[in-house]
Amino acid sequence: MTGGPEPIDADARTALEKELAELRAERDSVAATLRDGGGDQTGDRADQADELMRADEADRLNGRIREIEDRLEAASAAAPPAAGTVGVGSSVTVRFDDGTESTVQIAELADALDSSLVTGDSPLGKALLGHGAGDTVTYETPGGRATATVVSVG
Repeated sequence: MTGGPEPIDADARTALEKELAELRAERDSVAATLRDGGGDQTGDRADQADELMRADEADRLNGRIREIEDRLEAASAAAPPAAGTVGVGSSVTVRFDDGTESTVQIAELADALDSSLVTGDSPLGKALLGHGAGDTVTYETPGGRATATVVSVG
């Protein structure tokens, strides 16, 4: 996000740890079917295709598990952002090109029900990370390049 490890807030950590536990349980379930041969030893092409699909699913689960473990490990090593600097967990007031101002929270995870959350890996979130009041950032939108000025960081 800013090039170095980013801290993570308690709610995001809890959500990631919950997802990690669920993924591990799902992976263990898929792995058990691979070890047991799925319970059907007829060996026809359909069985082989099913086993390949389960192996692909196990690979997908392992990949996501690694991502979460890496993120949690990096967050543990991260220091909080310097005072007045935008980081994950910061509340930021920005002024857009059209003069409107909005206060957003830089979050680890998106929440469809909270429009004030901006993830740190979104175009605006990435642009804001590491900046402070008075800085102007540029980012890409579906409508093209846009700019925003950081009014304040809380």
